[in-house]
Amino acid sequence: MYLSKLFITCVALMVASLCCVTPINAQNLRPIIGILSQPTDGDMAALGDQYIAASYVKFIESAGARVVPILYDMSQDDLKTLLSQLNGVLFPGGGVDLANSPTYYDNLKLIWSFVIESNDNGNPFPLWGTCMGFQELCMLAADNLNILSPFDSENYTIPLNLTAAAQTSRLFSLASPAVMTALTTLPITMNAHQYGVSPATYTATASLNTFFDVLSTNGDREGKVFLSTIEAKNYPIYGSQWHPEKPIFEWWAEEVMNHSYDSIVGNQYTAMFFVNQARNNNNKFTTVTAESQALIYNYNPIYSFDIDQDFEQAYYFNNASTSSFTF
Repeated sequence: MYLSKLFITCVALMVASLCCVTPINAQNLRPIIGILSQPTDGDMAALGDQYIAASYVKFIESAGARVVPILYDMSQDDLKTLLSQLNGVLFPGGGVDLANSPTYYDNLKLIWSFVIESNDNGNPFPLWGTCMGFQELCMLAADNLNILSPFDSENYTIPLNLTAAAQTSRLFSLASPAVMTALTTLPITMNAHQYGVSPATYTATASLNTFFDVLSTNGDREGKVFLSTIEAKNYPIYGSQWHPEKPIFEWWAEEVMNHSYDSIVGNQYTAMFFVNQARNNNNKFTTVTAESQALIYNYNPIYSFDIDQDFEQAYYFNNASTSSFTF
């Protein structure tokens, strides 16, 4: 009887001990995503030197992550330090002329190099690009700023045309049948771009077609085909030429965004997928104080619809050299 009780006690202690061990690859349940800012222009410049549309912040937050702004003009040393404490990065849509914005472009390339190096070193670090961000991913992979073609695809909402690669992709193979039906049969993917990457350019650019799989294409109003969703073959890097955040969080009446239940479910899936990818990364801030000081919560979004009707709200920041931004 005594030996039996002793045996049971020992087993119980062993089980308790094992349960307290944290697996090496345990998921990070407190992911933080960096979103890259862009320079303001026109009337927006009166509110700050750079901005992040609030819809991208809400997009990430709605999937269970927090956001840190990445000021596009911060020093490269500071940027490297910040990236090492984040769990993923989002390149948003916008309108930056990369050829004439050297500071922005240099830091864009640094982020790209950091993502590649982190993943090569066994530390999963996801990157997502939307619209201009999608185009930036393609230009970075191709190491060529001159790969875009003009398309008639502004204010244009359509279903996706999937390629054969979509079925086995990480991005779409995990989606429910309801999500895939919505994305491929209903006009719910919102396009707001005048340029894009053509299949011909993709095929002719080895550094592009060996890096990315094309998961979907679309035709513009004239029938010209552009790449609409991509996924890196060997990295957690994803891009949508369409805007999954707009149907959920933007409301300009003249934009043909689909705010239906099916649209919200289909577009929201991309945020859920991306944030879940970030849970595979266990970077963290050096202190709780540093983390709290870096979060987007330190800033207030401005309802600036009358200034720029692309966004209901936006966060505005001063240049990094004069900003109180810390991390």
